[in-house]
Order: sequence, then structure tokens, then C-alpha cells
Amino acid sequence: MVYKDQIRVIQFGGSRITYRRPVFSADAKYLLCVSGDVIKVYSTSTEECFHVLHGHKGLVTGMGLNPKNPLQLYSCSLDGTVKLWDFMDGVLIKNFLIGLKMFGFYTTPREDSVYVITSNNETSETFQLVSVNLPKSTEQESEAKEVALIFDDISQSPKCTAVGRDGEYIATVKGLCLLVYYLRNKKYFRFSLSATSKKGANNIFTVVTCHPGEDCIATGHKDGKIRLWRKFNCRKEYTYSTLHWHHDTVADLIFSVEGTILFSGGVESVLVQWSYSMEHQQEYLPRLGAAIEHISTSSDGSLHCTSHIDNRNKVKTGLLFDSRSKSLVLNGKPGHLQFYSLHDDKQLYNLDIVQQEFVNQFGLQYMDLVKAAFSSTGFWLATVEELQGKKKDTVEVLMKLWEFSEELQSFVLNTTVNSPHEDQITSINFQNSCDPEKDVLTLVSTGNDGLFKVWVVRDISDIYRKCRGWSCDFVGSYHRYKATDSCFSEDGSLLAVSFEEIIAIWESSTWHLKHTFCQPPGKIRSICFGKMSSSKYFLASTDNGYICCWDLITCALVWKAQLDADILQPDSLSENIAAFAFVSGKSNLFIFDPAVFIFDPADPVPLYVHPDVCQSNVECAVFVPRDVPEMLLSKSHQWLTRSQLYFLLDTQDLMTFSTKSPEERLKPFIKQLELEDISPFTPFCTLLGNKRQQKQDKEPQKTTLDSGKMQDSSEVKELLYTPAHVLPPSSILCTLFVNALLISKQCKCTDKVSKDVEMKSEKEDEDPVEYVHEPTESNDPMSTGFSHTAPFKLNLSQEKKLRRIRKTDFSWVSDL
Repeated sequence: MVYKDQIRVIQFGGSRITYRRPVFSADAKYLLCVSGDVIKVYSTSTEECFHVLHGHKGLVTGMGLNPKNPLQLYSCSLDGTVKLWDFMDGVLIKNFLIGLKMFGFYTTPREDSVYVITSNNETSETFQLVSVNLPKSTEQESEAKEVALIFDDISQSPKCTAVGRDGEYIATVKGLCLLVYYLRNKKYFRFSLSATSKKGANNIFTVVTCHPGEDCIATGHKDGKIRLWRKFNCRKEYTYSTLHWHHDTVADLIFSVEGTILFSGGVESVLVQWSYSMEHQQEYLPRLGAAIEHISTSSDGSLHCTSHIDNRNKVKTGLLFDSRSKSLVLNGKPGHLQFYSLHDDKQLYNLDIVQQEFVNQFGLQYMDLVKAAFSSTGFWLATVEELQGKKKDTVEVLMKLWEFSEELQSFVLNTTVNSPHEDQITSINFQNSCDPEKDVLTLVSTGNDGLFKVWVVRDISDIYRKCRGWSCDFVGSYHRYKATDSCFSEDGSLLAVSFEEIIAIWESSTWHLKHTFCQPPGKIRSICFGKMSSSKYFLASTDNGYICCWDLITCALVWKAQLDADILQPDSLSENIAAFAFVSGKSNLFIFDPAVFIFDPADPVPLYVHPDVCQSNVECAVFVPRDVPEMLLSKSHQWLTRSQLYFLLDTQDLMTFSTKSPEERLKPFIKQLELEDISPFTPFCTLLGNKRQQKQDKEPQKTTLDSGKMQDSSEVKELLYTPAHVLPPSSILCTLFVNALLISKQCKCTDKVSKDVEMKSEKEDEDPVEYVHEPTESNDPMSTGFSHTAPFKLNLSQEKKLRRIRKTDFSWVSDL
């Protein structure tokens, strides 16, 4: 029986936050990024995402601050709406119904209209720029149907259109043409370039940006050149100058707020800074990790943001869970593994596996990271790299074993195996650990050469050092068929290897072949053992659209289901297995979107079915243990009690199943950050009167000078309220600052002792003999009231009395 419930498929993370150019808030405290159909608001100081703006039902394609209220944000989407947000509180203010698919968004401070890029119709591949008048209405939702055409047949990319000089004109580029439109007098100007020059340059436009204060347009081209256009309001007098540093396409251009600097970026992973007054003078910020796609700058010019094409490569390693760091691990930028925190929805760090400098150049080939696996305790990592040869049938393979270093808190390369197989490696798996306190050091790899190899770690210490390394311990095969996949049983006693259409079961203690399964016919796609009470079952999915289940005790086929499953993913904390499959109708040839089936191998009837999980292909999936089990009453929810299922789409969206609404799920992660809470707590900040105070669990003590209230000192007040031009020299201010940081010594003297000292000082002139022979509790004859630690600082009257005492002659005491 399949239960109907309220389990939702939600987007947990992933997606591209570099799809559109990020936007800084007016005070540069926040950075707003498009991520699929939502907008994420990040803190620029803590890097945390504390707001997610939900509301669009399609891909968000553009956004911009409200020029009349910088605390508000406009956004447009393929769903045909423009929304106005209060991004500080994450509240949707207004929803404007446009009714057009929009691909770019622009605002101007001089008009109430906004400008959007839209397609002529749903089937057309040509795009146009139109102005949309947003009506002023008190209602939250209103229609905006006043649309006026500005440009026809323009580029779809928002980087190919820009608004210049506070909305005086709009510039757009496409192909070899530059178009400029003045909004006031409604005049068009068109400029064209030749396709190539004598030197073979490629003059196709790729990006355009406008100077904030002058009539100057900067354009980027495919050959890496940058052109600065001037006097473009007259066709006969226009001029342009050329800048050239990039060796390939200019990906993005942007002027600084004051217009004194032009920033450019491309595939070189270098941010180039051009001086506007001295055009051929530039500075560089190199090795930014990957090709630059977008550049943004804050309104005060203090911060710059570069968006890169990271994480667009195909995830060949699948989704892995690192039990040590509690993170998801998958392919990152080329040659790296990225460790992704599920709790914080951000990357923890990158691990460089290939250890090669990546240069983006056509025709160059690099080692590609294709496989990865963790040991049961997470202290060993195995990776596989491949380099395709000039011939299609030749490939160079490297297998690396990494050991986690407690001292360095990172993985350190332990062993490198050159050519572990004569062909591509199809799978690697560590043997499961029976003893949770001991890391089982056995690894199995399978390859298209028809072999599976068992690797073990041995002690290779010598007189110079103590160390251990990996070596091959056993090689197995089955009629030289290609070994396509492998997996260990839950206790590690059995190893299953799939050889095209046949599955062989091996005993791990002796590596003897125990049994083979070869029905029904069909190439094996995915295999797995059952877990816990269902550990006696073994399952496999085939390319002819079946899932088969065998009993390992009787070696009999228990059941088979007609299900075209690509992925079988078992849960390590329960008997449940997730199968992602395409469900096709019998009456027609249509294929529906992927569906997920949750079932126990002991019963072929699914516990839960979710049809139409997504509209894209599912690349990989993994069950992640929960830190705290959830209390779920519904039977159909029980599979979510101990673990949570995550799956990755080919669009690189990370999806999961949840019983909570989006508001409930995001509530623990939403953090309202104020400037006082996120600014660093420094002594200088305290000196300048920061009102934040830390609570101290101490007994109240009254001293002459309270070091905990430096804000109320006369020095601080003098510094704060005195005009700057009459302040004393900085050397004196520095001395005051250092003295304010000093803490007085804590003495055992009480108020009574300090009062006694004052009383004695008052009686000194009248009867000094009585003062000297005053009895004390101390056995030391030299002990007096002045032998105690003095206060940090004496007032003027006390200092005068002390000087007078010091000048008094007490030599007559020796005669006694």
C-alpha cells in the first residue's frame, strides 16, 4: 500500500548563484545572489545566508535595487512577474503581473518605468528590450500592461545591455553592432565593426557597460579587446580607443562607482584593473581559481565581487557522505573535491586531488577526477584520476590513497598507484568495518579490463621513518567480462561484483567465488546489499527495466519488479532502499519524469512512492544520518526518521524530502544580523564608545579607578567631544589610549584599608610617633599600612601628602 502524505520535494542547496550578476546592498553589508527560483541574501562580513526570498515560480533572471529606496529590491522571472522585496526582512511588498517571460532587468532613477529583456513570443528565438510602467497601487498584486518597445532583436544576455549616466541613454550590443538610445529625445545611434581585421581579430561584442558620470561606453569582444567609445551621440564624430590584455573572450566589464577604474575578467581567472585616466596602466589580481563570469562592486567602492564558473563540471564521483566532517563530498572545480556543509549550505573547503595548475585553453587536456570513496570511519580516502589519450581506446589512470592528518586537519597523500588497471576504473569501495573503533583497511577496485583488485595497507617502515602504504593483495575475474560495479555486504563478509549481465558473490576472508546470479538477462546498472534485518537480500537493477531481489541464503530469486531504475541507494541506518526510476505508460510511448520508490527488500510493495520528483535527470543520491532522529507518526514518514535522502540533478540542484514547510525549514537558519553584532570587538572600538558590554560574573568591587568603564573616562570624553583641529598631538592621544587599556592590579585591600590609609595620612603631621608605633596584625615589624599594594592612581591631594611624608626626617627613630 502506498500512503498519501505531505512529504515535499524541496531544493535544499546547489543551483547556480553565478547565473546573474550579484548585487550589493547600498551599505555594502549584504550581497544578493540569484539561485534558481529564489534570491539568497548573504552577509558580507560573516558570509552567512540569513534570508532566502521565496515567491517566484520560475527561474529568476534579473534583479536590481529600487533607485528610490535602496532597502528594496526588484526581481524578474520566467514566470512573467516583477516582484518588489524588502530584502532586510525577507518580505514581499508588491507583485506586478507582466505576462511576459523576462531574461534581464534594469532600473533608472529618473523614471518610474523599469526595462526588461523579453522574447517576442514563446517560439521565437529573438529578444527585445521593453520599458514597463509599474503602476502605483496600494494593492499587493497589480497588473502592469503598459509596455513600450525600446530595442528589437537584441542579445538575450543581460551583460549585453546597460543603462548609462543615470538613465540618460541605454546601450546594447549584438554581433558586430552597438546601438545607443537616448531616452529624452528618443534618438537612435548605430555603430558597426568589421568581422575581422588584418591581424585576424574577432570583433564580436560580448559585454557592454557605461561610465557612471561621463558619456563613455566600454565594450568587450571575443578576441579579448576592450573598446572605450566616446562622442557616440554623433555618428560622424564618434571615437574609440582600444585596450588589450585578455587572450580570450572578455566575460564581464564594470566601472567603479566614481568611474575612475574599469574592471574586466575572463577565462584567465585574473581580475584586471584599468585606470580610466591612464588607459594603458593596469593592475592584476591573479589566480582567482576559475574563469570569471561576473564582476560586481559596492556603492562605496570598498568591496568587489567576482563570480566564477566553479561547480559546473559534471559530478562523476557521485554524492558521498563524510562521516568525520558531516559533509557532502563531490566534484568541485577541475581536479578538486569540495566538502559541502549541509547545515550551513556552503562549501567548507576544497581538496586538491590532481594537483595541477589549470589553464583554460582550447585543446589542452587535464587529469579528470572520476571516482572517490571514503572508509567507514572517514580517515581514508581513495580517488581515481583519468587522462584520455589521443586515441579513444587509450587512457591514463591514477589511483591515490589519502590519509587524514589530525595535526593538519586535512587529507595527506599516502600512496599513488600508476595504472592500477589497464583500462578505465568503474568502481572503488572500502570494506565495511565490523568494529567501529577500527578502520578496516581493505579496498576493492573494478575495471573495464575484466579484473577486480583487492588493495590492503601494510607497514613499510624502515630505519628512517615509520609509515604504511597500500599494495595489491588479490586479483579476481570472471571469464574476462568487464567488471562494471561492486559493493560489500553490511558486515564486510561478502563482495558482489557485476560483470556485464552476471553478478558474482565472493567471500572476503578467502576470496573464493561463492555463487553467481544471471537472471533475468540484461546489463547490470546498479547493485546493493540489504541492511540490518534485510541483510540477507541482494538487489540489482538492469537496463531492460527490472529490479531483481535474491535471497543470499537460498540463492533464489525472491521477487522482481518491472521498474526502469538507474539508481539503487540503501540507507545505512534502516532496511530502506531508494530507487530512482523513469515510469513509462503502457498505452503510449511517453516517458514521464523521474519517480522515487522507497521499499524494504523483504517486501516488494513500496513503502512510499513520489511520482514526478523533478523535471530533470537525477545524477546521484545519498542517505545522510540525522543528528537527532525526528518523531514522525505517519507510517509513510518512518523512512525519514533516522536519515534524510538527498539527490542531485543534472542542473546541479541539490534536492531533498521534507515534512516541513519552507518557512519552518528555514526558520532555524534565518539570522537577523545587526551592525553591532557583526562588527569586530576591538579595544579601539571600546575606546570610541561602543555600547556593547560583556557580562562578567564577578563580585562587585569598589576601586579608585574602574577599568571596566573606560567609556566614561575624561580622556575618552575629551577625545569624542573636542573638535579635531584643536586636539592634542597623536603621540599624546596614543599614550592615553594605551593607559586606557591597562588594568589595575587586584589587591586584597578592602575599603576599610583604604580608609585607614586616609585617616593615617591626616594624623601624620599631628603625631608621627603615634603613627610609627601603631600596632598591626602582621608579624613583620616593617609592615605598615603603606606596605599594601597601592591603588592604580592617586589623586592630586594624596600625591602632595605622599611627597610631604617622604621629605620628613625619621632618623631620630634609630636612637630609640
